[in-house]
Amino acid sequence: MKRLFLTLGKVIIILSVMFPPSAVSAAGIAAVQSVNIKPYNNALAGFKSVCDCKVKSFIVSEMQESDIAEKVKKAKPDVIIAIGIDAFERVRMIKDIPIVYLMVLNPRTMPSKDNNITGVSMNIAPEKQLKLLKQALPGIKRIGLLYDPAWTGNFVKKAKLAAPATGIKIIAREIRNSKDYPSLLESMEGEVNAFWMLPDLTAVTPETVEFLFLCSMKSGVPVITFSDKYLSMGALMSFDIDAYDIGKQAGEMVKEILSGTGINNIARTDARKINLTINRRIAKKQGIKISDEILDKAGVVNGK
Repeated sequence: MKRLFLTLGKVIIILSVMFPPSAVSAAGIAAVQSVNIKPYNNALAGFKSVCDCKVKSFIVSEMQESDIAEKVKKAKPDVIIAIGIDAFERVRMIKDIPIVYLMVLNPRTMPSKDNNITGVSMNIAPEKQLKLLKQALPGIKRIGLLYDPAWTGNFVKKAKLAAPATGIKIIAREIRNSKDYPSLLESMEGEVNAFWMLPDLTAVTPETVEFLFLCSMKSGVPVITFSDKYLSMGALMSFDIDAYDIGKQAGEMVKEILSGTGINNIARTDARKINLTINRRIAKKQGIKISDEILDKAGVVNGK
């Protein structure tokens, strides 16, 4: 019996040398999350589905005034993932540990000089949105939008470059104060046949959103938005992110880092998947026909 145990012990040692645990599965990940809400939890679940790592979670909103960056560093993780802008701001001063952000809006407005940071934004590439918009509403020729260059300037620049390939002309107005929203929106009356609502902190406030949908109801010009929560207020369709898939993208990045790829060689990127949702009630009210092909691809509210 003693010899049997000795033999088994030798076999185990040999196997452990021949097939050591992978760097990925042995790695420690610090998951710093802004708040405990469903979209962020879904993103973390997506991350875990791809990266088989040991994850230690830190919820910023539950840590009071503690020095989160210091606590994260004491955990000695191989990589930090920052879920949400508040989480990202709390850890971005750490320079000696790779950081991957996700569920962060417009990260390209932040300095890109940090050489230990990469990640996945909540933006969906404008060319993808425009292509899908043209498929859903082939009659659209001119789409209006209001934007603050400080928040969505880079996105609008890309959208203008991508638009000609879809046959859509973008009518864009800069807005630097939300008080100017009504006059700027009214200046587009009769000039556009759809309005593109961007995730812009200057252009989107409770007051501007209410005014936009009042104008849409009055004019019949449909609103294309970035979140399905605006469908109940009167938007025709939304191009929304998929938080779970964003988590998977971040997981793929972390696996690359743990496999030895330099973080500088992993480009910051946008969300790759679009969740399209269509408000059938608004489509009917505004006399808009949407093809069955698109309806089959989309989530549908207010009707089947």
